[in-house]
Amino acid sequence: MTFLSGSALAQTKIATVNLRKLFDGYWKTKEAQADIQEQKAQLDKDDNALRDGYKKISDEYQQLVARANDQVISADERARRQQAAADKLKQLQESNAQIDSYEHEAQTRLSDQLQRTRDKVLADIKEHIDAAAKAGGYSLVLDTDAKSATATDIVLYHDVENDLTDAVLKQLNAGSPIDTTAPAMTTPAPSLLDTNSP
Repeated sequence: MTFLSGSALAQTKIATVNLRKLFDGYWKTKEAQADIQEQKAQLDKDDNALRDGYKKISDEYQQLVARANDQVISADERARRQQAAADKLKQLQESNAQIDSYEHEAQTRLSDQLQRTRDKVLADIKEHIDAAAKAGGYSLVLDTDAKSATATDIVLYHDVENDLTDAVLKQLNAGSPIDTTAPAMTTPAPSLLDTNSP
């Protein structure tokens, strides 16, 4: 029985990959990060426009309140100005609600896009890892970048002889329409690999 289990263990070929390196080095990840950064910039621009509108309404409201409190004018005029201030306050509250709604919707949309893109890129990488593992006769591939629940490395030792990272990355980037050797973006994009990123 010991002989049989030892024989089965000897037949198991194990390879390793660094999933983080594959993910970060893959051209589709870089392209997706650029797209998401562009979307985020547009969302920020739209949000700033809404906030500028809110500030303008707020300034107008403050002016109306000051004019409504002018004791020199008649009671009727003061009542008209107070009504105008009340109408402007309602407009201000609506503008604030619009900003809150837009920011929530934009955050949700960006998070959903990040998740969909992450899942798609990871599925593509996994497909290439599977192909490389089958071609090399490996029955198991471990991620050397993986951490346990206690944030310690899961793979404590591996030699580079059975590491498929560079070969898989080369295949992933074969025929890339963008320059994969370009330096990272100066403005950090949301990380696609970390699911808790906004």
